[in-house]
Amino acid sequence: MFVDLKIENGQVLNVFTQEFETKDIWIDAGKIVAVGFLEAEALQIYDAQGQYLVPGYIDAHVHVESAMVAPSELGKVLLAHGVTSIFADPHEIANVIGTKGIEYMIQDGRQTPLDIFVMLPSSVPCTPFDHNGATLDAKALHPLYHYPEVKGLAEVMDYPAVAKGDADITAKIADALAHGFVADGHGAGLTAQQLAVYEKAGITTDHEALNVTDVQERLAHHFKVFLREGTVERDLKATIGAVTPKNEASFAFCTDDKLITDLVAEGSIDHNIRLALDAGLKPEQVYTMASLNAASAHNMTHLGALAVGYQADINILSAIDAPMPTRVLKKGQWLQLQTTKPIEFSENTVHHHFKTSDLKLTLTTPQVHVIGVKPNHIDTFDLIREIQPTSNFQSDLTQDILKMVVVERHHDSGSFGLGLVHGFKIQNGAVATTIGHDAHNLTAVGSSDGAIMQAIEAVTVCGGGIAIANDQGVLATMPLVIAGLMSNKPYAKACVDLQHIYAAYQRISQPIDFDPFITLSFLTLPVIPTIKLTDQGLYDFNSQSFIPVEVGQKVDAK
Repeated sequence: MFVDLKIENGQVLNVFTQEFETKDIWIDAGKIVAVGFLEAEALQIYDAQGQYLVPGYIDAHVHVESAMVAPSELGKVLLAHGVTSIFADPHEIANVIGTKGIEYMIQDGRQTPLDIFVMLPSSVPCTPFDHNGATLDAKALHPLYHYPEVKGLAEVMDYPAVAKGDADITAKIADALAHGFVADGHGAGLTAQQLAVYEKAGITTDHEALNVTDVQERLAHHFKVFLREGTVERDLKATIGAVTPKNEASFAFCTDDKLITDLVAEGSIDHNIRLALDAGLKPEQVYTMASLNAASAHNMTHLGALAVGYQADINILSAIDAPMPTRVLKKGQWLQLQTTKPIEFSENTVHHHFKTSDLKLTLTTPQVHVIGVKPNHIDTFDLIREIQPTSNFQSDLTQDILKMVVVERHHDSGSFGLGLVHGFKIQNGAVATTIGHDAHNLTAVGSSDGAIMQAIEAVTVCGGGIAIANDQGVLATMPLVIAGLMSNKPYAKACVDLQHIYAAYQRISQPIDFDPFITLSFLTLPVIPTIKLTDQGLYDFNSQSFIPVEVGQKVDAK
């Protein structure tokens, strides 16, 4: 009997007993056929020389688009960091171009050895009133289950729809469960009573816990909890204390939203592992959370273990506390140099006729609502601030209050919303982006109307992206030609573009301790507390209604 590969002299993690064992691993046709003794000959033998063997890491919830590179490019980075499978929610591109976007992500993702499992977006749009690029109801999603990559329903974020038993969201959840898959949750800001509504609806996971209390409430309702560490949502240190030997099977890791520059610099799930180890968890426990637990949460019984019948996804580590692998085995093959290019994307997705005069913001009362940025979080404060009445407010640099605008960019409807924001510390310039969760309309913030328009025009001309400008002109642009969300360049070149954007931002702003671009992109998401800005105006999560910028005034009818 011959097999493809034998790995010998390795310290093999048994995720079921959480012990490292000195055993051989035998691999054939991409699967593990024996651990220990096998009466066979191997066509290839690899001597691990006492190194540690753990299952390939699994990201339990991620948006590929947030890395700002195509799936095939992201695969090159993640595999090098030992991430061999991800559960991706393509609702960013789906909110721009619907099922065509999901199919683009699947097709481009097939170029990488990385397993990109697709969780169908549940909320396109994320709320019924959103002005996004497409609407995907249960009937539209159902045919996509024929793709083998599709493994369930992604984060259900429209709590009011679930609570009232909306027929469409109920059908989406039921469809996922009928296929033997799961429905992921999105319980940001939900109370214990509201989490119970999700539990009853059949939702079984959540990644929005911000502290130990949040985690414990989710465990009480039998959720699998994905501990998150992204670019902005850095929650792991505040939540890892909830993990105990008794409940550890309920935990996995995710990144949710992480920029390509951060993935290259600090890693993906390997960074989550590093933080968990630093917090004092046992290595056996942490590597199990990073593999088996994530697979189990999504009913994937062939992933996450170094055991007979499991897919041969293996990371070889030089030390037990060094999660960055020295070698990676994916489906029984050693990781090789990948030379693919993203599939061409030619559709222009930026359509508007916004002009400078639209930026006029007349304020007649001294008190205003200001969106208050929470550094490294995606929820906000509703700040009440005093300003001088004016025929056209542009900025109040003494209070760090800037004008913000969201422009509908999918259907050229002419819809736009104006508001105020605190926290970006821009002194002389503006930033504009076509990334704006989840409707992904064009969003800009700046110190003057002239700078804001310079930045808006720059991202419009390049078909979507991020631009930094001042009154005199454009300082830097990162084109994101794939739906206004992702670069079509190799990831290394995309990193350079993004670094130029950061350098330009530093030229127009005082120092800040958070990522300005991802933070700005989440200031348009109305399903996250507390106040956000959409193309229809300022939205208050608590009252579930639009509110005026001026305190005590009525919302203007549009």
